[in-house]
Amino acid sequence: MKISKYAKAVVSAVAAGAGTLAVAVTDDTVTAAEGWGALIAVLGALGFTWAVPNAPSGNTE
Repeated sequence: MKISKYAKAVVSAVAAGAGTLAVAVTDDTVTAAEGWGALIAVLGALGFTWAVPNAPSGNTE
């Protein structure tokens, strides 16, 4: 199966953002600090996932 590094980055960013916001809304409000935290989590997930290359297609490990 071939998955582009862009798709992996988007999925990881959505997961990071959803996880961060799920914790942030436990008190029924999202503060500015929690919003910035979610943004940083999304950008960090995008950057790190996009930067890590996929394994070569001939690699079966």
